[in-house]
Amino acid sequence: MKRLENKTAIITGGSGSIGKITAAKFLKEGANVVLVDLRQEHLDEAKTELGHPDRVLTVQADVSSVEDTKNYVEKAKAKFGAVHILFANAGTEGKVQPITEFSDDVFDLVMKVNVKGVYLGIKHVVPALREAGGGSIVISSSVAGLEGSANTVAYTTSKHATVGLMRTAAQELAPYNIRVNTINPSPVDNRMMRSLEEGFSPGEAEEAKRNLERAIPMGRYAEPSEVADLVLFLASDESSFITGTTNPIDGGMTS
Repeated sequence: MKRLENKTAIITGGSGSIGKITAAKFLKEGANVVLVDLRQEHLDEAKTELGHPDRVLTVQADVSSVEDTKNYVEKAKAKFGAVHILFANAGTEGKVQPITEFSDDVFDLVMKVNVKGVYLGIKHVVPALREAGGGSIVISSSVAGLEGSANTVAYTTSKHATVGLMRTAAQELAPYNIRVNTINPSPVDNRMMRSLEEGFSPGEAEEAKRNLERAIPMGRYAEPSEVADLVLFLASDESSFITGTTNPIDGGMTS
């Protein structure tokens, strides 16, 4: 039997690199997948790439909106009958600036997407998970949720906040057989890191990348597929007694 047979997973940030490859792995293991993201054209592209059109639903949503969040949960239930997994993966990096120069508007945006979006996702998916008899919530945090990083005040603060959300939710939801965990990747080789590299060293992004790689004992960034493998494990029944945990996938960066 496949690891996610007859289960339905909601993936926010579903058209991004990690969201999309996680969706592919979930589909391979038998799940139905609901991709949630801000831009419909990106969702359409992701659905085409993934195949299995009868098992993939796309829902355009702003994850920081209460109504949009309720809508993606309701559409998932209407299409597939139940929800068993939430991968709260939507996120934004903000800017690389010192605290004294940081834009208040950018700070608010990062907190809305990275923290409120996770809070709303948990709040509104829990009734569906309880109806299904339990399930798994996996939250994208970061090594920035485990340690400090200069000039990334909004991102680092938001990723620490998701760890607090996870720990609180894990305590509250354990009696309902709902597990809640974070993944905490090091830099991942994707679009977000291209943006941060340029922010750390304007015009010299490659040098910034080399410096970041030197901070990782294994000497390289994580691949999106490696992160997706960890999400799959935490979403599956193979992790049935794991809840309330941070899960670094960082090549030794936080060791």
